[in-house]
Amino acid sequence: MPSDCIPFRDTNYFSSLICNYLDQTSDLQPFYHRFPSIENFKDQIKEKQYTFPPKHREVLVKSLQHQYRNIGCTQATKENLKYLEEQTTFTITTGHQLNLFTGPLYFLYKIVSTINLAKILKEKYPTFNFVPVYWMATEDHDFDEINYFHLFGKKIQWNRKDGGAVGNFNTRGLDEVFDIFFSEIGIGKNAEELKRLFHEAYLQHHSLAEATRYLANQLFGEYGLVIIDGDDRELKRLFIPYVEKELLNQVSYTSVLPKVTKLESLGYKVQVNPREINLFYLDEGIRERIIAQDGTYFVNETNISWSKSEIIKHLNEEPERFSPNVMMRPLYQEVILPNLCYIGGGGELAYWLELKDYFQKVEVPFPILLLRNSVLIQTQKQAEKLNKLNIANTELFLKQHELINRKVRRISDIDINFDPQRKHLQEQFQTMYTLAEQTDITFKNAVKAQEVKQLKGLDILEKRLLKAQRRKLSDHVQRLTAIQNELFPNQSLQERIINFSEMYLEYGENLIPTLIEHLDPLVGEFIIIKK
Repeated sequence: MPSDCIPFRDTNYFSSLICNYLDQTSDLQPFYHRFPSIENFKDQIKEKQYTFPPKHREVLVKSLQHQYRNIGCTQATKENLKYLEEQTTFTITTGHQLNLFTGPLYFLYKIVSTINLAKILKEKYPTFNFVPVYWMATEDHDFDEINYFHLFGKKIQWNRKDGGAVGNFNTRGLDEVFDIFFSEIGIGKNAEELKRLFHEAYLQHHSLAEATRYLANQLFGEYGLVIIDGDDRELKRLFIPYVEKELLNQVSYTSVLPKVTKLESLGYKVQVNPREINLFYLDEGIRERIIAQDGTYFVNETNISWSKSEIIKHLNEEPERFSPNVMMRPLYQEVILPNLCYIGGGGELAYWLELKDYFQKVEVPFPILLLRNSVLIQTQKQAEKLNKLNIANTELFLKQHELINRKVRRISDIDINFDPQRKHLQEQFQTMYTLAEQTDITFKNAVKAQEVKQLKGLDILEKRLLKAQRRKLSDHVQRLTAIQNELFPNQSLQERIINFSEMYLEYGENLIPTLIEHLDPLVGEFIIIKK
């Protein structure tokens, strides 16, 4: 099965911040610790090995064993849990929301990138072990972002009352979603496997966290993936000193704000702005911000409040009630895991790049940041269509009107490019300007106005001719539009829209092995896979 790569910058789907990070431009070097080259992992290993407390490793393994108690743990995952007890074992981590039935296709790419990097590192540094980890965002509360997935252009949605951390949501009502999925997915061996996965994940588990763990384990357990839920009392206990500093000294705000300001001054869009306190409070059905005012701490939109001494006492007694927001979650991850690298999408890396000084302030090693693999999958039939239409991979990523205009110009039997006429016209007007310089300024302005008018007229004629040729070549345009719409649904990247189930219907049990084979997390380019 062939594959191809194109630079991320050439896709026009990635921000200048991410493209410049990949290019290692000098202005961004103060925002990260080590660039993700295979050689740089050597020093990252040494640093993490020296600083990661043995006690944290013990608590981590016990918590993970407890979290896995109710699901069938694969042999590969059991071995990785055992490896985590050793001081020579490190993690490679990705994180994702608890999207219904994995949500967009890139969920798979994140995890495959993580699994493959762990394998690459083992080959390079054989005296160490590397464990791929999926961090479930169980404490997230943005239900509207995760309660649906797309299938065949339709939005399949779970409607229920919102409130609190999504990992604790019960799975009531998902039987109705299953009925819709069942009717849409069709028949056949691959469709039946998808129905089984959905049914066993969501109708045989009580919470969204349990369902997501089961599903991810079914898909990736054979590769040794370790799935972690940070909403854990014992893991939160390890984080108490950092939460206390946040409550008393607002460390993240004072450390991150200068970095945010600097990024803005360099012309980059800031992904997340820090709050004075970057913590939420968890309780039954709520996850609300903690706010400090005049020496008193409040939970937003509630009647809950504490004095300074009371909130510190409460933190030590019930650390599971305190939930890090997007600014502090990365630190929590690095405190409880012997982690070397975080793998994420462009938006995630954008906010990680704000955090280096914060990590330095609290004396926790900043991980290597790696952009996950991005992939466009083409079926054999789609690849054949593209070949017949003579469309290059880079052209596929053009805006649709740009792609159509380019192809119409190329295949048209007449020349639609009026650049020679524009050049000739401008040369003619140079003679007029020479004459105008011998008169007054008003005549020169009149000449300029006439030149602009006539050049504009050429633009209009060129557009009308192009439009006429598009009508003449409408069959070709329609085929061109259809194939791009298939590969870029809603004029967006395939991976950001469609659910993995559509690809599973095509590839079946070979889908994930195919991704494992072709995704190189260190390639630094957009990957195109052709069946």
